[in-house]
Amino acid sequence: MSVTLVALLLAASPQHPARPRDAGVPIGKGTERAVVKLTSPAGGWSVGRMMKVEGTVSDPTVDPIVLSINGDRYLLRTFNGRFSRKFPAAAGKNVVVATATNQGGTAEAQVTCFAQIPPVPLKVVLTSDTDGVYTDLHVYEPTETSVAADGRLELKKMAHVYWANTASPSGGTFFLNDQGGSFDQPGYGPYLYVHRAPPKGVFLIATNYWPSGDKAHTVGTLNLTLFEGTAAETKRLVQVPLATPGTTRVLAWVNVLGDGRADVWVPGQDARGSGWPSNLDEVARELSRKGGPSDSGEL
Repeated sequence: MSVTLVALLLAASPQHPARPRDAGVPIGKGTERAVVKLTSPAGGWSVGRMMKVEGTVSDPTVDPIVLSINGDRYLLRTFNGRFSRKFPAAAGKNVVVATATNQGGTAEAQVTCFAQIPPVPLKVVLTSDTDGVYTDLHVYEPTETSVAADGRLELKKMAHVYWANTASPSGGTFFLNDQGGSFDQPGYGPYLYVHRAPPKGVFLIATNYWPSGDKAHTVGTLNLTLFEGTAAETKRLVQVPLATPGTTRVLAWVNVLGDGRADVWVPGQDARGSGWPSNLDEVARELSRKGGPSDSGEL
């Protein structure tokens, strides 16, 4: 989306006075620098595929904390000074850093955990920079019939995995957005999807934006990791402004080629190489025209 179009969208949105929660990461009200502690993971070695990140912050007005796992940034809600969320572990080193900021300054805690698990070929993490919004993650997986004989991609024949249909026919895992034990609350995310044996073919990764209350806009951030924990590990960061309720945006395309190889195409960032279906732009427009989920949550 061009800068001009973004500006027009933002100008058309309802304008409200700036408030701390609408202007990036809110800062806690405490005047003495907080103490943040990580009680999990405990460090050392683990054989679990999931890693529980849990801890406390002495200033309960710090909400959210900023969490980094191997450089991927998350905003994690706190509840009465406590935070907890399970994340897919990366094969090998997992460096977890929790940062808490209030009027007295910034404090952090760090722990390193080594996971003895198979590498994760495909991991998708979607977050937003604003509380009180939904930036729902939608993943379309390839199927045996999703590419027609003429080489064109057919959206209706892809497997749609999202909050209302988390069962992936090919074995992907979709994690609902857990906010303090509730799975139906708006927030920063993270929205998570991993596939430990992705099939060959084209994956589509999209977001559907629904603000709540008077929230006008947000920035969606996609952290895409391929072949995590291997020499072929590749990371992509995609950030897009979201301003119109019901907006559906294609964030990235992934073409899994097999044998530890995959191509990524990010619209607006990359030149599209060979080997892709010829109608990806048409599919993206088709998805956008649907205008958001119906009562069943379909896109």
